[in-house]
Amino acid sequence: MAKYIPFILFTVFTNAAAQIMLKYGMMQLGPLSFAGVNPIVKILQIVFSPFVFLGLCTFVISMASHLFVLSKVELSYAYPFLSLAYVVVAVVAYFAFREDLNAARIAGIALICLGTIFIAQGGSRVHGEDRVATLSSNTAEEVSR
Repeated sequence: MAKYIPFILFTVFTNAAAQIMLKYGMMQLGPLSFAGVNPIVKILQIVFSPFVFLGLCTFVISMASHLFVLSKVELSYAYPFLSLAYVVVAVVAYFAFREDLNAARIAGIALICLGTIFIAQGGSRVHGEDRVATLSSNTAEEVSR
């Protein structure tokens, strides 16, 4: 299970990177207005602006990584780690976008980190290991006969 932590963290960091790119891309576009513009054209302009597009592509990579993780460990173990993306985003947003990082947010970040540590300590069964253990014991029984 610990061998999947790097994949989980890759998912967390690509998720956070996608959010940061989307925010930066939307800042480049300025306030949205659909007045007098075909909504389809406006949506396409947004989606294909460089940082928004890169952010969306990064989300696809993050989701592919998450799917891999879900194929290996329990959902109730893997999913809470995604809350760490909020921690990364809050810290980066503070430095890059000068967003507020007040005492309440810092306390929330600390609780998220503490909760994630508890979840990580609780462990998870790795999908397929039960089957491998069963196959190994069956094979051992057959050899001993």
